[in-house]
Amino acid sequence: MTTFNRRQLLGLGLGAAAAVSLAACGDDDKGPATTGNGGKDYTGPKVTINLWNGFTGGDGDIFKKLVDQFNTEHANIAITVATYKWEDYYAKLPGAVSSGNGPDIAVMHMDMIATFAARKVIQPVDDVASALGLSESDFAATVWKGGLYQSKRYGIPLDMHPVGMYYNKALFQKAGLDPAKPPTNRSEFEATLTALKGAGIQGFWISPFQFTGGMTGYSLVHQFGGALYNADATKATFNSDQAVEAVSWLTKLIADGHSPANVGQDADYLALKSNQNAININGIWQVNDLKKSPDVQWGVAPVPQIGTRKAVWANSHNFTIVQQKTTDANKVAGAKVFINWLSQHSLDWAAGGQVPARNAVRDDPKFKELTEVNTLAAELPDAAFPPAAPGIGDVTNLFYTAFNEAVLGKKAPKQALDDGVAKADKLLEDNRKKYGS
Repeated sequence: MTTFNRRQLLGLGLGAAAAVSLAACGDDDKGPATTGNGGKDYTGPKVTINLWNGFTGGDGDIFKKLVDQFNTEHANIAITVATYKWEDYYAKLPGAVSSGNGPDIAVMHMDMIATFAARKVIQPVDDVASALGLSESDFAATVWKGGLYQSKRYGIPLDMHPVGMYYNKALFQKAGLDPAKPPTNRSEFEATLTALKGAGIQGFWISPFQFTGGMTGYSLVHQFGGALYNADATKATFNSDQAVEAVSWLTKLIADGHSPANVGQDADYLALKSNQNAININGIWQVNDLKKSPDVQWGVAPVPQIGTRKAVWANSHNFTIVQQKTTDANKVAGAKVFINWLSQHSLDWAAGGQVPARNAVRDDPKFKELTEVNTLAAELPDAAFPPAAPGIGDVTNLFYTAFNEAVLGKKAPKQALDDGVAKADKLLEDNRKKYGS
């Protein structure tokens, strides 16, 4: 996922995650680390620690700068970072691990954790949380629970990245709207679109693609009181009355002329930047991109509550510990130092455009100075995360396909969602057989 995609949030936690879990991974052991004192420093022989991630956007630049700074300050620890597009990353990881060429630490999205846990690519880290005294009270509850699979913890949360509402202030002014008062609910949102249309502006371009029209649809299904799956993720429910109402509301906006009928991939966002589109629901990862466009007058706000409750699409990056054929205790100690150091530079990481998962970091006055990111931190309690079920990402893609068909007018919303659910239920059944759960 991304052009996208951080924290005092690991806190001391991640260091212990690396220490405890890496030590538990292997069949062999190269012996005790030369030194190790809880991750504060490491004086053993030079050690190389491999870390994989998918930070290909602006957040990746920040991550690399932090790694370079760490390596400069630590002559005896070398962190090597391999960065792939997320889709390539997830395809490559299982084979690399089985061949003994996997990383020591892997960054992973919340909705992928169950899949890789079921495939035994990553290790449980319950001992980490226990040793550090970490609990749900230290994190946003939804983010903390997202690292669980079959009652075991496989991820230590780094952040949460939601969608938010970006708006073009110049177009608001052209339509006689107050750019300091973006819409917050359905009536205000619809009135805003009416005013924009009156000024000759198609104010809300709706993309038929997952990025990011599908994410808007996902958010609204939950806002209207629905969900994509039942409680135990054994059945798809994104053809419920609530889901049909949500998608129908969006398609009616197109029919009413508030959006072009066939918006290209990313055209909705580019139109916002070129003063053609007034409102774009997009990911928090666009904050830093917009900051690079000084000629664009823009603002960002939480997604308006269109339905009966607040809800937004969101995901979360977690640190996971990869299975190893052998254990190197010096790597364990070095990993502790790196991750503890990273936690001390969490505000730099959050500046990459992520909402820290850890409560204490979000309460830090310096984080609150990151105005735009802090604005979307208000959405954290409303994050609608996917369930922890193996293969759930592939199933959710069927919702995005159905959404695409409805938005492009290939099928009526109900028919598109019914057809998608039929395929999703079959895939859920196949996944239970495949993963044994």
